[in-house]
Amino acid sequence: MNEPEALTRTFEALPPTSGRGFAQTWWGQAWLKALQDTALDGEQLKKGRRHAREGAVGAVSVRPGRITAVVRDRDGTAYRSDVLFQELDEQDWERFLDVATDSAGHIAALLDRDMPPHLVEDAAAAGVELLPGIGDLEPECTCDAWDHCPHTAALCYQVARLLDQDPFVLLLMRGRGERRVLDELQLRSVARANPPATDRADEEQAAAVVRADEAFAAAGILPPLPAPPPLPDEPGAPPSLDTGTAAGGPDAAALEFLAADAAARAHRMLAQALAPGRAGQPQEHVLTRDEDAVRMAASVPGPVIAARLAAGTDRTRAELDLAVRAWRYGGAAALAVLEEDFVPDDDQVSRAESALAAAWAAEPDRPRLRPSGPARWTVVGTGEQLRLGRDGNWWPFRKERGAWAPAGPASPDPAEALAGASGEGA
Repeated sequence: MNEPEALTRTFEALPPTSGRGFAQTWWGQAWLKALQDTALDGEQLKKGRRHAREGAVGAVSVRPGRITAVVRDRDGTAYRSDVLFQELDEQDWERFLDVATDSAGHIAALLDRDMPPHLVEDAAAAGVELLPGIGDLEPECTCDAWDHCPHTAALCYQVARLLDQDPFVLLLMRGRGERRVLDELQLRSVARANPPATDRADEEQAAAVVRADEAFAAAGILPPLPAPPPLPDEPGAPPSLDTGTAAGGPDAAALEFLAADAAARAHRMLAQALAPGRAGQPQEHVLTRDEDAVRMAASVPGPVIAARLAAGTDRTRAELDLAVRAWRYGGAAALAVLEEDFVPDDDQVSRAESALAAAWAAEPDRPRLRPSGPARWTVVGTGEQLRLGRDGNWWPFRKERGAWAPAGPASPDPAEALAGASGEGA
């Protein structure tokens, strides 16, 4: 009989780090965004980030609902810091495991220590939130702070590095260890591959039909309509349009791509609409024709279709590549920062300048910033730039082959945004 799985993992203290953001994966960045959205005092976060960079966080213990570490101040004083995180209940776990089993790609990604965005989105559509949101990271520290202090913030920044390495850390915090999750996925996969034989009576009942005129005549005595059929596991495959006939009609490959894209979007929208608790949720941003073309190009449609998308949006291939990179960092908001000339009003300029002044207040090597436009600041002596978005977030850019290219995701903190620049393509 197998030994019961230990539900506590302890990770050795990580070495000091510098020169880059703490989270490189999108799910690690989502963890830090929850921290930034929860903490009331941004100065405490900056101190915590500095503690984490300096290696002040000791071994990190992770168990369901709680992470713990000893964090030392610069004077050597040690504090026990904990961050509490809501566990999933049994029904949530059942829904998550069903969603993960629906796609072989989800299981393969988890085995490869990856957390695919579609798995998180599909789980959310089923009513299971894997990643934390505003207020989900509850701090406790022996320094007696009532909000996030530098010690709990440092612990969260260090955990972001652990999440980058292994998303099962997140699942353990939600309540289950890696071995149990993988065992459950295997059992479900086997069950789906060998479904039980259908009872003959059930087949006969399913085959029963009622004439429309009879149903109309008996409207007053018929029971209510049955529930709608369940959502298909995956969108249907588009028909093959390559008939081998002479050229001159529509491009078959392009039509097949559009059909597959439309089916995937319709399936996702239907899943979100049918998810419990989704009634009354705000509608997603309606894309313009230009934004939708960039979205499709970001799905890697192939060089021929990508070239047509570039031509259809009056872009060169290089310009489309930059637009796609922006889209992958932040969707329509990132694309607007790349291509629009946003002119902030006086209040927005004042807040931006205050944020820039405070961002590196405690750092010995403060970057020199030169205004390069209404909402752009270039780091003097480097090929880096910060841009302010309409929503108040900061976006890093890098000079590549004479053009400014998106270099990382957005952050409300300009220092964090600049530190998270990936250097892709440099």
